[in-house]
Amino acid sequence: MANRKSSTTDVALRVATAMKQMGIDGLPRNYELVYEAYAGSNPDLVRDFIALGKYKTQAALDELGRKYLPHQHEASVLQRSAGAISNEMSNFMDLLSQERSSLNDYGRLIGEASQVIGSVGGALGSSLEALQRATELRVTHTAEMAEKVAAQSATMDGIQKEMAEFEAMKFVDPPTKLGNRRAFNKALARVYSNPNLPMLCGVVVAEVDAERRFSPAQIEALSDHLVTFYGGLIRQAFPTNDLAVRFDGLRFGFLFNTADEGEVERLIDLLRAAFQTVALRDPRTNRNLGHLTLSAGVCMSDRADSALDLSSACERALLEAKASGGDQIVIYGRGDEVPAGKEWMLYRA
Repeated sequence: MANRKSSTTDVALRVATAMKQMGIDGLPRNYELVYEAYAGSNPDLVRDFIALGKYKTQAALDELGRKYLPHQHEASVLQRSAGAISNEMSNFMDLLSQERSSLNDYGRLIGEASQVIGSVGGALGSSLEALQRATELRVTHTAEMAEKVAAQSATMDGIQKEMAEFEAMKFVDPPTKLGNRRAFNKALARVYSNPNLPMLCGVVVAEVDAERRFSPAQIEALSDHLVTFYGGLIRQAFPTNDLAVRFDGLRFGFLFNTADEGEVERLIDLLRAAFQTVALRDPRTNRNLGHLTLSAGVCMSDRADSALDLSSACERALLEAKASGGDQIVIYGRGDEVPAGKEWMLYRA
């Protein structure tokens, strides 16, 4: 059990290899799309991905992404919201046009009545009746106008609320309140926004070693509790100025804003120590279930050329940590004896 490899880590490595073989650009949205296709959790996505053929254009990938991963294409969501707002504004302008027409009609009736009153005194009564009817129609129309404007305002408020909720939640993992994979991908892309001068930082992919203590069936039964418990523990113990996210299951990602490899290792060790401080308890009986451990793969940003390479390096380091029994940190680095441009080497911390 201790030597069992993480299937999700295997998938991540297959994704990185497949993307290079198929010539797919290492964009965060492409990585997530290919990852989900290879993970196989959505059969429809797998079928449509295969249907794209051996050589997949960026346009075809984006079309697939908009269908299955809309959060990676927030521009489309914002465009829909902008379109809804535009329609509401058009409707509002129509109401204003109707109001202007009503005012014109009202003015015309007043003018006609004034002329009649001035020229034919005997018709004064009928003119006043016409003026009264126009006034009553005006009052009714004004009330209807107020109701329509109120309805339009409520619709606009709903659209604004929807957009605010979308902005607030698109980078959040709901069960843990940590960041999500999308936040992680965005942060990695920002690291290499200037390829000639990448941001110096340390990146970690970690996984709770639940398999060292529980059977697969027990993990499945406790899965929701494990996610919320360890997600909350990480949220409490993690530095607020750094990024912590949950990918899926019990896999987490971290980005430390430091170029000091030793500091990254120290911070991960503090997190692992927190795992040993707080005991896991059964959510139903409150029975003490002991302490789980954490395995982590680390890579510094100056040892990779792109966001895809950086995440792949962390995944490979994590795979090594899990394969060696778990409960350890493996750092992905380059030895002094290895010439530039050659293979990476792994070494345990």
